[in-house]
Amino acid sequence: MNTLPIHPDDPPRLSFVCADTDEARAARTRLVHRYGNTPIGDADVIVALGGDGFLLETLHRSLSVGNGTAKPVYGMNRGSVGFMLNAYRDHDLPERVARAQSVTLHPLRMVATRTNGDMVEAIGINEVSLLRETRQAAKLRITVDGKVRMQELICDGCLVATPAGSTAYNLSAHGPIVPLAAGILALTPISAFRPRRWRGALLPHTATITFDVLETHKRPVSAVADFTEVREVVQVDVREAREIALTLLFDPEFNFEERILKEQFEP
Repeated sequence: MNTLPIHPDDPPRLSFVCADTDEARAARTRLVHRYGNTPIGDADVIVALGGDGFLLETLHRSLSVGNGTAKPVYGMNRGSVGFMLNAYRDHDLPERVARAQSVTLHPLRMVATRTNGDMVEAIGINEVSLLRETRQAAKLRITVDGKVRMQELICDGCLVATPAGSTAYNLSAHGPIVPLAAGILALTPISAFRPRRWRGALLPHTATITFDVLETHKRPVSAVADFTEVREVVQVDVREAREIALTLLFDPEFNFEERILKEQFEP
């Protein structure tokens, strides 16, 4: 973890955004009244008030307002789980942000080709997942760096998760938790039917994973990168977008890397 280059005598310019809930809106009103509100494009830091899902939305939004460099995001929990969020407190917020430690995340880039030939590109901070669209199981062929590694996977779906996303949908699908500094992506099947005992794979972050959808007319499949869904795909390429760096800010006592490690030992 690193700290932002913010001088304690020069308070960071903060822009407050919130989830569409009463609790989050009330918190934003209090904080704006206390500290003011800088337009998001001019802010040093975006303060996100909500849950983990809203934090993910804010990280996506930070890409579009950073003029090529994503704005740092400091989240405070006004949702439910708040795994990736700091504790909510009204007081001393500029000082907390100024001494916060930063974690850099690299998302996934998905390029999905639809049955009509259209190509759709999207960014996934947590994961890119392929999911069956009907009662019929999906049939997928998996290629890694140009070499076919699985000729046919019959399943409800399959996903590629970043380390930050490995504790989300990936964990629910019984995938491994990946430490942030491991340089690894998790490839995890969702309810695999054949081969029944395949539990997935750990791949270097430099890998390019290609999913070919077999029997597309009988077994339609959609591809989802965080919030972007593309239906009726025939092929999906996934790789780490190393050229994109997202910055999350945490209180020193939070220690996001420790939280991810600790999840591996929770009962």
